[in-house]
Amino acid sequence: MTRVATVRSKSPVEELPKLKNYVNGQWVEANTTEYIDVENPSTGVSIARVPLSPASDADKAIAAAHAAFAGWSATPVERRVEPLFKLVKLIRDNEERLARVLVEEMGKSLSDAKAEMKRVIENCQVACGMPVLQQGDKLIGCSFGIDGEVIRLPLGVFACIAPFNFPAMIPGWFFPYAIATGNCFVLKASKQVPCTMQEITKLIDQIGLPPGVYNLVNGDRAVADAFMSSPMVRGVSLVGSTPTCKIVAEKCAKTNKRFQAMGAAKNHLVVMPDAKIDECIRNMVTSCYGCAGQRCMASSAIVAVGQKTYEEVCAKFIAASKKLIMANPLDPKFQDEPMLMGPVISAKAKQFILDMIDAGVKEGANLALDGRNAVVKGSEGGHFVGPTVFTDVKPGMKVHLTEIFGPVVVILKAETLDQAIKIVNQGPYGNGGSIYTQSGWWAREFKLKADVGMVGINVGIPAPVAYLPFGGLKDSQWADVKAQGTAIIDFYTDRRIVTERYWPEEG
Repeated sequence: MTRVATVRSKSPVEELPKLKNYVNGQWVEANTTEYIDVENPSTGVSIARVPLSPASDADKAIAAAHAAFAGWSATPVERRVEPLFKLVKLIRDNEERLARVLVEEMGKSLSDAKAEMKRVIENCQVACGMPVLQQGDKLIGCSFGIDGEVIRLPLGVFACIAPFNFPAMIPGWFFPYAIATGNCFVLKASKQVPCTMQEITKLIDQIGLPPGVYNLVNGDRAVADAFMSSPMVRGVSLVGSTPTCKIVAEKCAKTNKRFQAMGAAKNHLVVMPDAKIDECIRNMVTSCYGCAGQRCMASSAIVAVGQKTYEEVCAKFIAASKKLIMANPLDPKFQDEPMLMGPVISAKAKQFILDMIDAGVKEGANLALDGRNAVVKGSEGGHFVGPTVFTDVKPGMKVHLTEIFGPVVVILKAETLDQAIKIVNQGPYGNGGSIYTQSGWWAREFKLKADVGMVGINVGIPAPVAYLPFGGLKDSQWADVKAQGTAIIDFYTDRRIVTERYWPEEG
């Protein structure tokens, strides 16, 4: 049985702090009387109030960024990256505090929150290499007396719509690169988890950026729509649901904007007969239950190849799942536990997960581990779902193909690697997938034939480090430019092609 921890919920406060927008280098009140509560999902207690800013507030931020662009884009690149070096140090100095803010509003474990802060730092460090990354190409003598050149120029204002599950890391995929390439930036934080970027923006306010280069606007769809409708915004980046990605893609295409829209996922772990099962199980548990399964790189489907492998994986994975501790991640007794799982983000998310578990039962899958009645004493108001495992799952079942975004894992059986790859490829999503094997041949077959953007070999979460691009295929990504790393330089710059010739001076 899954262990649960007891923690006392903090009592509600009468006056909750109200978050502000950051526009043109100043903290400003939103022009609205409409606020919603930010909730600690571990306790159900409200911790802050976030404004639902109107489109006019977004327009002011966009205008400030547009006005700042001329001066910032003309700033030498080595001076554009100097503030990012300062930001790296500030985030390092404040890592523990920032991680705790993130845990309180999102519910992931403290170790996961600290790892997220490290990814923000990594992306800032990569962006600090822009003096090299933004260099162009030149061909001398592409024709008689003619030279050809490709130069990379910034475009203007870029915007980002951030999700709840990685409130720091995902903005970190974008804003350092936008700023370092000479663009200006407007961010809409998730209205469910806005406090983390509020705190990081306080650090950004200290690094010496000119007013308007970086802006933060809190809100909901009204702000996002303003990003997509404004003629001054040259591109929009989003991580969200696939239906939302489709909307963003359509709206940006209609206004001739660049866009990156990264959507849902259903990531598979394929276990071959030669895999080192005990090592794999530890790896798979972390992959499936980290952040309570609320990450686009979480694995939620395991495909075991062969009857013996299937039986062993089922038995050992279920046993390991039962050892997870559910707790408020900030409970001092458990905050350093490596096998700790927090809540899902909201009551609405929890209900969807419970509905999907019910659907799996009705489809005929075997509910081998049921997490529907999980309770953490002292956190009865929290949104906890225990680790849940379905076995005897048939390919194509709703519980197999749907992104549940919670701690629900399905285990399927395949007779061969080719059949396992077919199971991986049949769904609508193609974000990531991994194989556990000691065979170089099987690994090669998988990485060439699995229809996913990010492949892991004996790695449960094949999320690339900041130096490499991040992105999937099919309905997992509505764009042809991936996030972070060197790939994103193409998104934030115009590859201007110059063909030039000069005649000798007369006399």
